[in-house]
This record gives sequence, structure tokens and C-alpha cells, in this order.
Amino acid sequence: MSAVRVARVVFETNTVVSAIHFTNGRLAWLRSHWASEACLPLVSQATIAELNRVLAYPRFRLGPEERLGAMEDYLPFCQVVEVTSACPTQCRDPKDQKFLDLAEGGAAEILVTGDADLLALACTTNFAIETPADYRIRVESRRR
Repeated sequence: MSAVRVARVVFETNTVVSAIHFTNGRLAWLRSHWASEACLPLVSQATIAELNRVLAYPRFRLGPEERLGAMEDYLPFCQVVEVTSACPTQCRDPKDQKFLDLAEGGAAEILVTGDADLLALACTTNFAIETPADYRIRVESRRR
């Protein structure tokens, strides 16, 4: 019997934050998804730094230990990729380029995001770019 190959996936920061902070939210299912090793999330130094920065926003009301706990709900399941080159597709928002570069450099199959600037680039990269809702449909269709 052959081993099941899991998808290499880049989750954009807002998707990760929604999954780990809003435990009863519509993206909470992602926590068990990556914890069960149903996918291999890819991260880079730049995306980890952004996640840490976003979790420190006052609106989340997370102290240092709570931020660390939130990061521990995600990072242990991730593969760190050293990004050494830029994705040939350029995002109109330079702050989002790190996700394209990570997906390209990490040979991701999918970039999951709700960001309009990234979604506008669907079908222009070597990897799929899709919303969390579309990703869930993909995941559920593989289970059948």
C-alpha cells in the first residue's frame, strides 16, 4: 500500500490567525487539519515574524504567553523553508509578496488566503491560489 502524499500549503497570516485565535470560527477546522498532518503548512522567517507581529495587535488582547500558545498551535506542524529567490509573479501589495515567494520556493501546491491582492493572481503561478472556503472543498473532495 502506498503512502498518501499530503499537500504542501502556504496559509496567509490572516487565515492562520482566524484559525488559531477564533476557536469557534469558520476556519477553526484548519487547526485539526494541520495537526492531523493532512497537509504540510510551509512557513518562512518572514511569515513567522508577521504572524507574531499580528498576534500582538491590541485588538486580540493576547499577552506574551498567550501569543506563544497561539504560535504553538501552528508552528510545530509547519516546515520552515529558506526562501532564496523571488516568485516571478509579483503582487501589487509588496507586503504580500513574501507568501508568493514562500509558495514558489517551497514548491507549494496551494496558497490559501482571503486577501484580494493575492486572489487576483490565481492562475498566474505554478501553485493554486484559493480562498479558505475553496480549500475546504478541495480537502473534503479528497476524502471521498
